[in-house]
Amino acid sequence: MDPDAIERVTHEVVRTYAEMRGVSPTIRRETRATREQYVLTYKAKVNLPGGKTMNRIVRVTADARGRVQRISTSR
Repeated sequence: MDPDAIERVTHEVVRTYAEMRGVSPTIRRETRATREQYVLTYKAKVNLPGGKTMNRIVRVTADARGRVQRISTSR
């Protein structure tokens, strides 16, 4: 996956989950039938009310051109 495609996916993630700004994803390539897909995983700690923190994980499935297919997140 080229750096421009990673930047496009990261822009989509940050637009929805602002706490992921500045987080570098881990990237895993998957091949399904004739399509090549990538799974990008973003991990960050989020501050909660009351001074507690929570680990937030955002998982994105995208194609090689950076088009997002699916986004899921932990609570």
